[in-house]
Parts: sequence; structure tokens; C-alpha cells
Amino acid sequence: MFSRFILVPIFSIYCALPTLSYAQEQKAGTNSANASDILFSLEKADESQQPASGTLFTASAELGLLYLTGNTRSADIKTGLDLRFERGLWRSFFVFDLLVKKTETESEVSSDVIQKNLETTDQKWSITSQTNYTLDAIKQNYIYGSVFYEENRFSGFDSQASISTGWGRRWFENKEASFDADIGPGFKRDITQVTPEEIETGMKSKTQDTLILQAQALYIRKINEHIEFKQLFVVKHAIEQGQNSIYKAETSITSKLIDSLQLKLSFIIDYNSKVDDDKENLNTETSAVLIYSF
Repeated sequence: MFSRFILVPIFSIYCALPTLSYAQEQKAGTNSANASDILFSLEKADESQQPASGTLFTASAELGLLYLTGNTRSADIKTGLDLRFERGLWRSFFVFDLLVKKTETESEVSSDVIQKNLETTDQKWSITSQTNYTLDAIKQNYIYGSVFYEENRFSGFDSQASISTGWGRRWFENKEASFDADIGPGFKRDITQVTPEEIETGMKSKTQDTLILQAQALYIRKINEHIEFKQLFVVKHAIEQGQNSIYKAETSITSKLIDSLQLKLSFIIDYNSKVDDDKENLNTETSAVLIYSF
């Protein structure tokens, strides 16, 4: 049901819906209202910078790199892409994240020759996409649809995917802070990870499908005009007893260096309730990356 090949067409539909809606509104001669901020947005767009057409598209890329030499060599690379689209009552975003860890390995070429190479020992990449449609003129209530896919060698799963739809609300907003939360039913698929040694013994990966209740909450606070704090919580609770549930929390501080360049410090907690005995339930990630907006 889920595969990486359905993510691109689903995201294309997300982007097309706002365009079709806006065209219908123009034909009817009505003025569209602004939508409430979508979950995961870094900050509310400056209305003075929005184009006269009512369409806003923003993009940013991030990069973090750690490279060690000496007795051992290793390289950690964290990169990502963030695309956001707004038109009328619709807001959509698409986020891609990639984390690669390369470490030095030794292989014996001959009895007295040892070859050293940098090989990818761990890798994680994910795609998250969500579209919101505002329901009321005061810009508080919205309905949403979200899609998530991840491949993570750090965990005990070959891949994890989910889809959800439901209702959300902007519960609090002023010039310094905002709080958004949404909730809805969904579906999740986990495919367990199998090592090359286990494959040789005849073991195969298992597919675990379950209905979920997804809840998300985002708190954003501008400490000053250059620094922003963000706290995100995501829960994907399995309805069926004994199935894996996912709990995630991300804390970040973003500081503006220049107009288009930012420094982001983040700490991520990722918890899976049901994993193999040789795997940890809890994974954490601490990172410092540069973000370039264009």
C-alpha cells in the first residue's frame, strides 16, 4: 500500500489543490481569506512581502558537516530541503531530511597490504508533507492531510510510513508566540529491518500495518527579532494492541546570521514502543546546521 513511489504524486496533488481552489475563487469574483499557519512553519510570513497575486512560495536548504581525520576517519553529513506553498485558504509544505554517517573500514587486500576506505555505515532519510485548508474567517480552525515516509538504518525498521487526515486549530497567537495542534485518524506501515546475516539464514522482513490516532502540537516563540524557539510534539498511537507506536519531540533554536542565512541548533527524541530485542526503543539526535533561504 505504501511505497516511496507514491509520495511524489501525492505531494503533486497537494500543490494542485490550492491552485484549483484559487482559480475557482477568482472566477466567482470573491476575495480569499488568509489561512492559519501550517504546523511545522518556522515563522509567519511577513504580509508586506507577499505578492499581489496572493501566492507565496518559499524554499530553504540546510547543511551540517562533521569530518574527522587522524587515527581514524569519519564523516557525518546532515542536509535537508524545505518547500512551502500558500494560496488563498490553502497552505502546503514538503520537507526532505537526510543524515549520512561514513566511517573508515579496513579490508585486507593481501597478506601485508590493508586498504582503508570510507563506507556508509548508517543512513537516515525522510519525507514529510502536509496540506491545511482553513475553515473559518477568523483563521483558527483547519482540516489537514499529511503523509510521512522514512528509511532509517539507525532504527530497527527498514522503512516506516504513515498517512493521516483530521482537524486542527490555532489555539493561541500574539506577536511573540503561537500554539497550533491537530488530531485525526490515520494508517501506518512499518517494515522491519533484516541484516545480511539474517537474510542468509532465510529470515525475511515483516510488514506491520495498523490504524493510528495521530496528534501534533507546535509551539513557536520569538525571543527577539533574530532568535526563535520552536517545540514540536508528534504522536502516532497504534489503535491495535501490541503494534508499534511512535512518539517524537523536537526542540530547536534558530538564530538569524544575515538576511538569508540562519544557524539552527536542534535536539530530537524519537521513540518506538515495539522494537526487536537487540534494538533500542529511544533514539536521539543533536545537530547544528546552517540554513539558507532562497
